[in-house]
Amino acid sequence: MNLYFRLFWLFVWRIRHCNHIDFLGTSRISYRALPLDCDINMHLTNSRYPAFLDLARTYMIAEMGLMKRFLKLKWLPIVNASEFTFIKDIKPLEKFDIETKIVGWDEKYFYIEQRFVSNRGVHCIAHVRGVFVCKGKQVPINTLIAEAGYEGAMLEMPAEVVKWKQFLQVKKDQNIAPKLSQVA
Repeated sequence: MNLYFRLFWLFVWRIRHCNHIDFLGTSRISYRALPLDCDINMHLTNSRYPAFLDLARTYMIAEMGLMKRFLKLKWLPIVNASEFTFIKDIKPLEKFDIETKIVGWDEKYFYIEQRFVSNRGVHCIAHVRGVFVCKGKQVPINTLIAEAGYEGAMLEMPAEVVKWKQFLQVKKDQNIAPKLSQVA
C-alpha cells in the first residue's frame, strides 16, 4: 500500500518540484525504509528494490523534462531485464537515495544503472535493460534519443553492462535452441 502512496506523492508533488537534468545526467531521489518495506530480517526486503527502482526511473524521466511529452506520445516504458548486486542491507527507518542514470544503448535497448546509497555507502547496484512501446510496438531507440533532444555521441557502455548483455544473449540462445530441436 505504501508504494501506491509513494507513486501518488511522486506524481502530485515530487515531479512538480524536481530538478532538471540533461539526458545523461544522474537523477537522485530520496526515500526512507518504512517498517512495511522491511522483512523479518529487519532490513529492506528484496522485493522492494525493483519497486523503488520503478519510481526512481519515473522520476528520472520527469527530471529530464520528458514526462509530459512521453505521456502525450503514449510511450510506455517496459523493463526487459534487470540484475541486482546486493552489497549491504538497508535498515528500518534508514534514509537512502537512489541514483539513476543512462549508461548506454544499442540498436534495440537502453541500459540504466541504479544505485541505492546512504550515509553508510552503496547498498545495491542494479542494471536495467528496457524499451518504450506505443500501441504494442517498440519505439525505435533512435526515435527515443531524438525525442529526448540528445545529439551527442553514443556512449561506450561500462564493461559490466557489456558482459551482462553477453550473458543475456547466452540465456536467450539456450532457450531458443531446445525449441528449434523440438520442431525438427
